[in-house]
Amino acid sequence: MKWHTLLLVSITSLAAGSPVKARHEVKESHPVPRGWRRTSRAHPADSISLQIALEQGDFAGLEQSLYEVSTPDHPRYGQHLSAAEVHDLIKPSEDALAAVQAWLAGHGIVSDHVQYSEAKDWVTVSLPVATVERMLDTNYHYYVHDDGSKLLRTPQWSLPQHLHEHISTIQPTTSFFRPQHRRKLPIGHETFPIENIVATVPSAVNSSIAAVCNSTLLVTPDCIRTLYGTINYKVQAADKSFMALNDFLGEVNIRTDAELYLEAYRPEAEAAAQQFSQISINGGTVHQKLTSNDTEDGTGEEGNLDAQTMMGLAWPIPLVAYSTGGVNPTYIEDAYTGPTDSDEPYIRWLQYLLSLPDNALPSVVSTSYDDDEQTLPFSYASRACSMFAELGARGVTLLFASGDDGVGATGYCVSNNGTNATTFLPEFPSTCPYVTSVGATAHYNPEVAVYDDHFSSPFTSGGGFSNYFPRPAYQDASVPAYLSKYVGENYAGFYNPAGRAVPDLAAQGSNFTIYWNGSLHAISGTSASTPAMSAILALVNDALVAAGKAKLGFLNVSF
Repeated sequence: MKWHTLLLVSITSLAAGSPVKARHEVKESHPVPRGWRRTSRAHPADSISLQIALEQGDFAGLEQSLYEVSTPDHPRYGQHLSAAEVHDLIKPSEDALAAVQAWLAGHGIVSDHVQYSEAKDWVTVSLPVATVERMLDTNYHYYVHDDGSKLLRTPQWSLPQHLHEHISTIQPTTSFFRPQHRRKLPIGHETFPIENIVATVPSAVNSSIAAVCNSTLLVTPDCIRTLYGTINYKVQAADKSFMALNDFLGEVNIRTDAELYLEAYRPEAEAAAQQFSQISINGGTVHQKLTSNDTEDGTGEEGNLDAQTMMGLAWPIPLVAYSTGGVNPTYIEDAYTGPTDSDEPYIRWLQYLLSLPDNALPSVVSTSYDDDEQTLPFSYASRACSMFAELGARGVTLLFASGDDGVGATGYCVSNNGTNATTFLPEFPSTCPYVTSVGATAHYNPEVAVYDDHFSSPFTSGGGFSNYFPRPAYQDASVPAYLSKYVGENYAGFYNPAGRAVPDLAAQGSNFTIYWNGSLHAISGTSASTPAMSAILALVNDALVAAGKAKLGFLNVSF
């Protein structure tokens, strides 16, 4: 009888994924990126919000649906999937879910403390560092970046061998991704008195492109609306769709500055400054008062650029600003709180958006933040990318800035794989094949890509080829011909010619006017071109919805 009892206990212990019995094998390692240095060991009692991504059941089916509903000549074009249809495709297998639940239970984690996404492909649980280290057979340390960002990370983690096929990634672990805004202050920039600017911007009515866009050195809403042919468009279905932008890094959208901007450039829209919505995700800031520290480091410049540009171009389409907490370069821990500000912001935002009902999703989202692709492991990039595909399949257009450093920032084009080889640095999320990457142009006759030594500009429009994602089929008709005609054997070994190419499109991005801290400024970058293009696409969606047609959704296969 005792023998049977002992056998039962042993079998139950194995089924529960006992941390004593299970054999760990390395699941992932990723080099610590340049600019980061390891400091102290994590305290065992510090808390980690662990995000566990289970392998999705039929992502191939989701991808096929995404392409079919996004291809204009396909019979399914415009028939975007519902949340329920997406969840049915991506839900993990019962075996995967059971194995992960048993593993958690084996570490004493009760089910009441565990949260699941709607499709149960994400598991979230807050645990002390000591528990997570046992679960992943690893050691966590604090890492500090040259800019002051602080993260709690580990460059390697392991799992019991039987879980490898069921779990795609666990974060925070190896990802040092920290979204950086892509806005640049023009060379020799200054704060311009409002009276000098407003007096020199002519009315857009019956104005030619030359008259509107060449009257000053600055790009105004009237210039963009005239150049891209939306100046006379009247919004028809403002109650049936809305546009959105992302704020990270503690960025804010100041309503009083937006009011000054709209008063100057679109007085009929001035009330919109107090009407746009701000949604805080994971503790994202939505405060409206700039502190002295904010004015010193430029907090609010990016947020104001995005919000003012989109309202100035697409009013009266409603605007929502998502502010997501996470990696914050200005965050300074104290002895009590520790580094609590080190979540993965993109995943948090994606989880929030994907949890919304279909009628609560924006038609288009503008995101002006990215980082070098090599700063994050492939597992993280791949899973975030699959979540972008989920949104695209549900009809959301996702635009991301392609970056402001050309093929890589000068002096930083070095691989992160231990070889220190010279390499070009593509930026994520632009390299994900399920989003639309936006570059920047200047001038109008013709428009040409911005590069610093030609325009006396502080930036060069970003572009390149992914080292993680292969070239998608929708680029096969254009990218090989481009490489053959313009690149040839030049730069061989510095980039991956078989990778997903960026950007996908481009728009004006130099010397945009914004109000910040009560004064007029000029800002450049793909952080300007991305909200501009997003606003224009929001107008296109408005026209489609008013005509009883489906929204654009994922764009790239339509080019």
